[in-house]
Amino acid sequence: MTELVQQLVDGLGRGGTYALLALGLAVVFGVLHLLNFAHGELITISAYVVYWLSSYDVPWWALAPVCVAVGAVASMGMEVVAFRWVRNASPFTLLVTSFGVAIVIQGFFQIAVSPKARKYDKPSWVFDTWEIGGVRLEVADLLTIAVTVVVLLGVVLVMQRTMFGIALRGAATDFDATRLMGLRANRAISGAFGLSGALAGVAAALILMRRGDASPTMGTDYMLKAVVAAIIGGLGSLPGAVVGGLVLGLAEVAFRSWLPDGIAGLTDGFVFAFVAVLLVVRPNGLFNVRSAERV
Repeated sequence: MTELVQQLVDGLGRGGTYALLALGLAVVFGVLHLLNFAHGELITISAYVVYWLSSYDVPWWALAPVCVAVGAVASMGMEVVAFRWVRNASPFTLLVTSFGVAIVIQGFFQIAVSPKARKYDKPSWVFDTWEIGGVRLEVADLLTIAVTVVVLLGVVLVMQRTMFGIALRGAATDFDATRLMGLRANRAISGAFGLSGALAGVAAALILMRRGDASPTMGTDYMLKAVVAAIIGGLGSLPGAVVGGLVLGLAEVAFRSWLPDGIAGLTDGFVFAFVAVLLVVRPNGLFNVRSAERV
């Protein structure tokens, strides 16, 4: 029983960041039908900002909100610079554009900074642990779980109780009808990218506290996990993105714990095999999503 509780805590700690990233993907996909593969680069941008500010001894209580702001601004910048010009193009063109944005950002940091990882000081307290009933509770996991719960509740309130959230939900259901009712396309899409980027910024802050370095391609791995989580939940479903992220985190921890030491390095392979089987049973993901009209 103790081992099961330990895996649950570890899995939720890992899955929380996946859930935040997948939710950001789902917000943009619902409005624009764009699976933004440059979403992971928001973590990269935040990492280099943290690397730069940490050289001035900026404390982490200030760096965390900076990551959120950087994520939101950078995401809206991507929309204005790249995606707004191809908004009415085919989904394939939008997808290729997102790959192009990711490659440009990676190349920029490789040229402007270095292809090698740059170290910065991690807060030592995130690795502190408490043991309760044989279960080791790491501060980083508890912080991730707590922040994820608070942020998700905040997103629910925004989507349910504000005009901005209602407009986004309407745009995701039928963009043309919502626009005929007075919604401005640019404002809705820019707002969706801003919310998506802010969620990525929260995830970035949680990731960077543990990681301790910034590299040009660091966002790729997290982006892949976020896409898998979004697909598990049902692409475009906001609740599905959250559930998919948590399921993925729990699956990773479970396989890493259950697999023999000799093949523990194949954890990702077993996780993806599990996801493939899940999608055979539920091809549309765990949550069904109504098809939305794209702009």
